[in-house]
Amino acid sequence: MHRRVRIAASVGLHARPAALFAQAAASRSESVTIAKVVDGVAGEPVDAASVLGVMGLAAHHGEEVELTCADETSLDELAALLEQDLDKAPV
Repeated sequence: MHRRVRIAASVGLHARPAALFAQAAASRSESVTIAKVVDGVAGEPVDAASVLGVMGLAAHHGEEVELTCADETSLDELAALLEQDLDKAPV
């Protein structure tokens, strides 16, 4: 299953937001990937549980990413996480 989501974090997927997202992805029993979408085309996916992989996407506020996961509930929860400003979210 795939889901496209706009990054709400004011700093994009940098440091803290990337770490919070990767931690949530790592807690899933199934594999989750994330890819940056450019001009409507998803790029090369990376392991969403990897902080460095997520940061390496260089996804900025308002840009779109594509999540891929076999479990729809996990997909919904991870998408909802990215739709929040994780830079301001409580720990």
